[in-house]
Amino acid sequence: MKASQGLAIPLRLRGVTKSYKTHFWQRPAVSLAGLDLELRAGEILGLLGPNGAGKTTTIKLSLGLIFPDAGTIELMGERPWQRSSRARVGYLPENANFPDDLTGRELVEFAGEVHGLDRPTRRRRAAELLDRLGIAHAADRTLRKYSKGMAQRAGMARALVASPDLVILDEPMSGLDPVGRREFRDLILELKRDGTTVLFASHVLSDAEMLCDRVAILDHGRLAAVEDLGALARDRRVLFWELEAEGEGAPAGGELVARRGALALWRFPAGADFDGIVRAAGAAGLRPLRLEPRRETLEDLFLRTLGRAREASA
Repeated sequence: MKASQGLAIPLRLRGVTKSYKTHFWQRPAVSLAGLDLELRAGEILGLLGPNGAGKTTTIKLSLGLIFPDAGTIELMGERPWQRSSRARVGYLPENANFPDDLTGRELVEFAGEVHGLDRPTRRRRAAELLDRLGIAHAADRTLRKYSKGMAQRAGMARALVASPDLVILDEPMSGLDPVGRREFRDLILELKRDGTTVLFASHVLSDAEMLCDRVAILDHGRLAAVEDLGALARDRRVLFWELEAEGEGAPAGGELVARRGALALWRFPAGADFDGIVRAAGAAGLRPLRLEPRRETLEDLFLRTLGRAREASA
């Protein structure tokens, strides 16, 4: 059992505020304003928001890399700047500047040494992870010869070398090709199955929708919403109905979206009835091929949440 499973809240932020001064004569710009957020043990929480929303600032504060102007932060039950709290955490930054004269193997083994792993263990873990992430063939190549995607894979191996209880990932899919994105998603789900808690920041909503138990949506440094994606999947409201049909007729209540030869795509309002649409298609002389509701996606929820938050603050 992971140690974090005995800790109900591996990460807690209460009233956290952070401002930056870009120039001496300018007023500080607020990056986070009174953020309250909790990460539950064993879950995958996605930190979402547009560029500049405060995602990376939240992660750096959570790791004790920077300090808040106000508020409190607990990481693994301790203050984040305490070494004992960070010893149980793996971290992949968005733009990692690893020493480019190290090899991939040296990078991962050095991280294992920092975490207190003995030499045989860190060598074994480095070999396992570099193989699992598909860069074993380049393990003894210097990082300056790595592509962006390969460097990202090496960074993930570095983050996981000590089998952490909590993994924090900042834009983990950055620089990866479609195959790499799929492999990273599979790996993150494996971590969850093993009992690891995962926090990752992203602006790619499809990744969050496939991976997360919950999402926290940030906008201009404020928490706009925290949503349970399981509940969203169960309760997604119907936005409209789509009917793909063959024939030249026009069904009552339908809006033509596209036509190619005898095939046409029709849209019906959310309140329409399945049987009613089928009857309307039959009355128009159409042969239905596909009829399904178009339900709310995470992207719809994200945009709706941002819109409400901005209206409230206007």
